[in-house]
Amino acid sequence: MTGNKERQEISVVGRLLSLEALVFVMGVASLVYGLATGSHRKTVLGAVVVLALLLIFRFCRRCRGK
Repeated sequence: MTGNKERQEISVVGRLLSLEALVFVMGVASLVYGLATGSHRKTVLGAVVVLALLLIFRFCRRCRGK
């Protein structure tokens, strides 16, 4: 029974990490697309998404350590 619960927790963690990775990739894609087309909105949006995710990763690591 314990092994099954551990698998479920790993599955949930894996899904969350993959969602965060997908958001990061979309932010980078938006940043690159905005730079390529000269669209300031898309460039700023991509930069904000990437910076927000980096800050969230740092903040979450500090919280887990305490």
